[in-house]
Amino acid sequence: MHSDSNSAPPLIGLVVLMRRVFAGQDLRPLAAELSVRVADNPSDANALLDLSTILQLNFNYELALQVQAEALKVQRLYSIPAAKQPAKLRLLVLMGDGALIANTPVECLLENSDIAMEMLYVSREVELPASLPEHDVLFVAIAESEENIPLLYDLKEIGSVWPRPMINLPLRIALLSRDSAYKILSDVRKVVMPISVRMLRPILEQIATQQQTLDVVLAGGGFPIIIRPMDSHAGRGLAKIEDAAALDEYLQGMHEREFYISPFVDYRSQDGQYRKYRLVLIEGVPYICHLAISSHWMIHYLNAGMAESAIKREEEAACFAAFDASFAMRHAAALQEIYQRMELDYLGIDCAETVDGELLIFEVDSNMVVHALDSVEVYPYKQPQMRKVFAAFRTMLLKAASSTA
Repeated sequence: MHSDSNSAPPLIGLVVLMRRVFAGQDLRPLAAELSVRVADNPSDANALLDLSTILQLNFNYELALQVQAEALKVQRLYSIPAAKQPAKLRLLVLMGDGALIANTPVECLLENSDIAMEMLYVSREVELPASLPEHDVLFVAIAESEENIPLLYDLKEIGSVWPRPMINLPLRIALLSRDSAYKILSDVRKVVMPISVRMLRPILEQIATQQQTLDVVLAGGGFPIIIRPMDSHAGRGLAKIEDAAALDEYLQGMHEREFYISPFVDYRSQDGQYRKYRLVLIEGVPYICHLAISSHWMIHYLNAGMAESAIKREEEAACFAAFDASFAMRHAAALQEIYQRMELDYLGIDCAETVDGELLIFEVDSNMVVHALDSVEVYPYKQPQMRKVFAAFRTMLLKAASSTA
């Protein structure tokens, strides 16, 4: 499974490469070095996988996946040693082939830790190896997506037969699609989760040309709506549609076959700003990872202008400091109910608060990017908060390892 560890340099890994990107470094010289390594030794799987990661971070997805496929032909098991030795725990992480978004970025959660990590890439075409590396805990990092659902179902029985404790069962991850999560969480008290309906393109085209009315497919709903292609993340293809004509224009610019549509919920605060929170639930306990503030409804942390606004950063820092006694307390019952229904010990939530003070859920998922890569100079308050998150993640792993499960 492993290539000879003496024949090639170790894996650089996702978190180190992401840190260089966040620091503004140009990764092209490193990519050139890795390409030379591969030319000299086509079986240098570490170089291939690192090169694939760099290509993805530079948005060259098609070539990145081709290079990743070459790496996985050579080997499917990759090691990230503990930064602090001796290692306290050995974590085996089940990964799926594909883009970075296809898996929980566990490396980011273990940065500078005393936990050794082995990443095993699994697929429907390749059986699990008969011999597994020694490990104390298994973490299923394969994220819910249209491509991964069959794999997650293939792995549905491993929870009952795996020889070590497991975190995040495959079948529970499979329930994180937008429409499935809505069915599970829509009736939680003090929670607003807009219905998500999967729609084939021909039906949307009928609505756009007014051959079909929107309320037939979106019960009780009308414009404006939110639309996005299936399996899109980070705002790709996400749009607010005001009427049938706008839907027609949107579809003319998109080529996908299937979409999600949801009613638009106006969640502006009294000052006219939108606020979106990213939380993680670790064994049901909420931790805040960021607060993005923007004058636009479609918020992502990188487009919210947080780095450019000291006022926004001051509010985020105050939110971090007061989180346990304020936001987490206000929504304690709702968050606990979400944890109990989703049955995942590691779960990300992108959310907001409605004008009525209810918890507005945009998405629940197991693969949200949670990291400590932001500039310490610009965001001095983030490191202590992320250390809390990482400590809770580590404690969860140690607790699992000590269980008899």
